Order: sequence, then C-alpha cells, then structure tokens
Amino acid sequence: MLKAYAGHWGLVTGASSGIGAEFARQLAARGMHCVLVARREDRLRALAEELKAAHGIRCEIVPADLSQPRAGRELLAEVSRRGVAVELLVNNAGFGMVSSVEETDVGRALELVQVNVAGLTELTLLAAKEMVARGHGGIINIGSIVSFQPVGYMGVYAASKAYVLHFSEALWAELRPRGITVTTLCPGTTRTEFFDQAGVPGWAEQNRGQDVTSVVRTGLKAFDAGRHYVVSGWTNYLLSLAVRLATRATVVKGTMSVFQRRAATHD
Repeated sequence: MLKAYAGHWGLVTGASSGIGAEFARQLAARGMHCVLVARREDRLRALAEELKAAHGIRCEIVPADLSQPRAGRELLAEVSRRGVAVELLVNNAGFGMVSSVEETDVGRALELVQVNVAGLTELTLLAAKEMVARGHGGIINIGSIVSFQPVGYMGVYAASKAYVLHFSEALWAELRPRGITVTTLCPGTTRTEFFDQAGVPGWAEQNRGQDVTSVVRTGLKAFDAGRHYVVSGWTNYLLSLAVRLATRATVVKGTMSVFQRRAATHD
C-alpha cells in the first residue's frame, strides 16, 4: 500500500497529454515528485515547469518510445541511474485503432500490442519486484470500458484492454497481502486526443465524453481505497455490468454500429 504521496516519486507514462498529464497534475498537487515519460519531449518539459512552479515538486523527464521492445526495462534502468525509487507507477501510455480488417495497418496493430500489452507488462512486473522488496508501493494501470467486451472495428484495442484488466486483477490479488496495491482504472469516452489519433476525430465531443479531471480523481480515490478496479462514471459502470447479462455474440454484434459508418467510408 502507498504510505504517502508527498516526498515520494510517481512515474507516469503517456504524460504528455490527456489522462497521463492530469495524473501528473493531481499527484503533484499531493506533493509527489514526478517522472514524466512520453515521446514528445517539448510537452514533457512544459508540463514539468508547470508542476514545479505550481507545487514546488521535483520532476524528471525521460523521453521514451514504448513501442520499442525492452523500452520499459531501459526506462526503469534510467530512472534508477538518476537515484529515483518509484513509489507509484501509472501505466497510462497506450493508443487505439478504429478500422475495418481490410484497412488495418498490421504493423500499427502490432505496435499497439507492444505498447498496450507488452510494454505495460514489462513495466508492471519490474516495478512490482522492487516494490515487493521494499514492502510498499502501488501501480495504477489504465484499462477501459471496453476491457469488459469485444468491440467491432476496434478488436485489437479492446482485446489489449481486456488483458490489462485481467492481468492487473491477478496482481492485485497476489500483491495486496504484501503491501502493494494494483488498481485498474477503466474510463469510458474521455475528452482527450485519443480518438483523433485512433482515426475518429471529434468522437469524444460528439458522444459526451468525460473530462480528464473527474476520470483521474475517480482512479486515485479507488487506488486510495485499495480497490482492484474502478469504472469512471455511473453510466459506464452500468454498461460494464449490462454486457455480462447478454450472450457474448449479442454483445459484440451490438458494437458493430458504433464505428461501422466510419469504417465503411474506408472500404
């Protein structure tokens, strides 16, 4: 379990924007020093200056491309060389794809699996080993509302987030008696750059996405309570329960209309 935020170090991946940047802001407001990780170094530097000025905390910037094999191992080695002991790891880095099978960039799909699954697994396990040795610490992994179901035209992404949830829940059960909390935050549609990069620009605005402030606040509250997972927003939570009542075929066929129009324009 995380004993305190103030004076300890949190590492946030995907910290250059969206949910990751907001995690850094809310952790810094609690007095936590931050290691900011993403590819866009200019954005990391701007965020670091903002956090130091607003909260008087320390920041380390580590530009990294987590789509590369062993990037997680190299990241933690660099952090260790800087004398930082990570008390809280926030695995936020990830991206999505919306595409028909015919139009899918297979190389990009494999990058998605590397970042969302392999990279997250590497960082989680390596950081957890260090936390177990100390007897305290915590990990927040970012899942999704689609962690609970397959999604047509978004199959690779939904599958990757199902992995995140199942993997993290297993670690929660294993590590909680040893002083480590592992919480999975499962947001629904959130107003970030995610959908623009996934190929459906404007989706969050058209579908009443949540703001990042409330999503991150929900995640930290659940983490503080030692919960194994949390879905952000009551409507999203009810949806996550509803898919368990229908047959799996019904659920996945029901998702087809969500992105079908967008995929059809590329066929």
